[in-house]
Amino acid sequence: MASNQASLQDDQSRHCKFLSYMFYQAVRDHKPVWMLEDMRTMEYFYWEENASLRTYSPSEALLYAVVHNHLPYAQYLLSHFPEEALKVPGEHFCYCPSSAPHLAMAVTYDRRDILGLIIKIAHKLPSLNSYINRAGCFHLEDGKTPLHLACELLRSETVLILLGNGASPRIEDSKGLTPLDVILEQMWDSKVNVASKKLCLDYLLLFMPNPQFKMRKVLQEHPDHWTALLGEDKFNSLVGNTPASLYLQAMQTILQTLPPSHFPKSIQELPIPQALKPLPSYGKKLPAKNVHH
Repeated sequence: MASNQASLQDDQSRHCKFLSYMFYQAVRDHKPVWMLEDMRTMEYFYWEENASLRTYSPSEALLYAVVHNHLPYAQYLLSHFPEEALKVPGEHFCYCPSSAPHLAMAVTYDRRDILGLIIKIAHKLPSLNSYINRAGCFHLEDGKTPLHLACELLRSETVLILLGNGASPRIEDSKGLTPLDVILEQMWDSKVNVASKKLCLDYLLLFMPNPQFKMRKVLQEHPDHWTALLGEDKFNSLVGNTPASLYLQAMQTILQTLPPSHFPKSIQELPIPQALKPLPSYGKKLPAKNVHH
């Protein structure tokens, strides 16, 4: 009798594990939202032995939607469960309680449409007031903010989206590096993707009057290298020899007064010639990326 009961439990466990994998696979295959919600709320077992019966939370489901770029499902979860969807997932996902894994994942996988949805929800909820500046685990992720990650990955448009929506370029990671340091270190280490690095740098400087950063000493010790790379005016401004250009100072002042929740519309509505606006390429539709992982 005991043997039959154990066999039945094993069969049930295997079935629930199979259902768990099916949900992950269904999100990956971009199945319809109604089907995913039916599967999400179906009870299953965790892969670990002796785990209790449970369902996927909106937060866990959103992580899968971000990874596999399932935009309609991400829209559904964020509109129906805004706070629950952006909670840190359960202990089995190994995220620090104060981190923003969905935002970090959207940056890492370059899911800009979902990134925009997440940021829009964060602006509406008082409980997520500082969400965009949450750092990852200091032990596993070096305390990087989403902006650090975007700079590390040279995602210039994402850098701009984050900055315009209130991400601070002054926060340091566990190594004491600001996002500006991250870009300058990459410029120092390699001559690859120079254009992307310069664009990220320019966006950071727009939102960073009087920049303070760890790499300043390296710039001061190698003026010829950095002058050739950055240009004389930008180099002298970064090391503190001269003030920033009047144009940059003016744009920094303007950007500080604009509410992040209205970015980039507030930029486009400025009563100045289009050619003088610092973000002329923002919002242009880029080719769709349908790579599934």
